[in-house]
Amino acid sequence: MISVVIAAHNEARVIGGCLDALIADAGPEDLDIVVVANGCTDDTARVAGERPGVRVIELAEAGKANALNVGDAAARGFPRVYLDADVVLTPGALHRMAATLTEGDSPPLAVMPRRHMVTRGRPLAVHAYYAINTRLPIFADALFGRGAIAISAAGHQRFDRFPEQIADDLFLDSQFSSAEKQEVVDATSYVQAPRRTRDLLRTLARVRAGNTMLRASHNGVRASVPSSWLRDVVLPRPWLAPAATVYVAVTVAAALKARRHPRDAWGRDDSTR
Repeated sequence: MISVVIAAHNEARVIGGCLDALIADAGPEDLDIVVVANGCTDDTARVAGERPGVRVIELAEAGKANALNVGDAAARGFPRVYLDADVVLTPGALHRMAATLTEGDSPPLAVMPRRHMVTRGRPLAVHAYYAINTRLPIFADALFGRGAIAISAAGHQRFDRFPEQIADDLFLDSQFSSAEKQEVVDATSYVQAPRRTRDLLRTLARVRAGNTMLRASHNGVRASVPSSWLRDVVLPRPWLAPAATVYVAVTVAAALKARRHPRDAWGRDDSTR
């Protein structure tokens, strides 16, 4: 049985769509879905609990890492999928990821769907940023940035708990070599881009701060490649130079903002909730 763990903090507006896509695809009898509503002041728990087969655990304090650990302990099966509450998977994606983890003589230990950034209706700066970001080669075998990660039982043996840092997806990425990960090309996750430029800056700053904290406390975490946007994206595609100007400006601004980022905040975008 596939287990899906969703850490949800004030996700009442979006979690219904996430869960409905899962249930319509697989059916509640084929899935073990655990939603950990942490520190919520909205109807996240009620909305999730109305879906058939969904188990809801409520925690008083907000914190994604703790919520993931609680959900992990409650989950019953493998493969294990960690899914963001605002992400929608395409039909068949869940089972294709699960099949990839279990088929063949030496299946991967972790898989991820292709990422589709939803940028419709966003300002030009957000479009420009993702015109570069979505072409970065680091995402070819990266577990992060997709809102959905699936691991096998053998893969789960690589770690005991999620650390308290924000970067849970980067942490999972650091547990596996490139040869042990695989993108499932016929599975897609729809990830909502921030609706405003200031929301993009806030989200990037939080993610950057979490990544820095994780790299300082754990070995083997993938390093960033600051020049990749130029070498791998813009030089082969010079028509992206205007977008690159925005990308660099946003990246630098987010780096400066990250220095003031609180250590315990969620690294997420609230504008899409």
